[in-house]
Amino acid sequence: METGEPLDYLILGANGQVGRELSRALQPFGHGRALGRAECDLAHPGAVAETVHRLKPKVVVNAAAWTAVDRAEEEPDRAHRLNAGAVAELAGACAESGAALVHYSTDYVFEGSGETPHGIDAPLAPRSVYGRTKLEGERAIAAAAAKAMVLRTSWVYAAHGHNFVRTMLRVGRERDQLKVIDDQIGAPTWAATIADTTALALHDWRRSGWADDRAGSWHLTAAGAVSWHGFAVAIF
Repeated sequence: METGEPLDYLILGANGQVGRELSRALQPFGHGRALGRAECDLAHPGAVAETVHRLKPKVVVNAAAWTAVDRAEEEPDRAHRLNAGAVAELAGACAESGAALVHYSTDYVFEGSGETPHGIDAPLAPRSVYGRTKLEGERAIAAAAAKAMVLRTSWVYAAHGHNFVRTMLRVGRERDQLKVIDDQIGAPTWAATIADTTALALHDWRRSGWADDRAGSWHLTAAGAVSWHGFAVAIF
């Protein structure tokens, strides 16, 4: 329902893994709206900017993205539109309106080799279409000079949506034996953890008067590390 009252926050991608958790975690933040694809389709040029200018949110939390890593190789234009083009429009609209922006990125912006966790300033060298388009989105935010916080996360899972946990449980019911790779290491991160940490970061940022030292790129993952094989073992 349109009230004409400026929003304290706007969530985009409300039906995704993180978006659904954000709808819960950000309720104490004030008067907000959570929009899915039906209400704001980032695939349509101009849609996200129009939404920001119409609803006038003080903060936009963008959980909408193309996240199908393998399919991005087959549909690079669509992946680019959602992860880079729409993000550039969003960042521009936030810069024009003065809204703060929280945007989620990924560990795929890194080259991926090495045996230690990547720091914030580690070299960016994505190998996949997905990683390249997410990095383009990050750079578009920087170019727009938006008041923005970019949160890079990894191996997201939840009780809903498409993710490794749900896939393993489904396939495990269908097969007697599974083979899962053990040469990729990462930090599985629960969507609820991402949402709750985002809420805490936003409260801190608002209390600081939207201080510049809270903006920029941050890494938001669970502690520890495991291989895909180890993760599957833990799931079963």
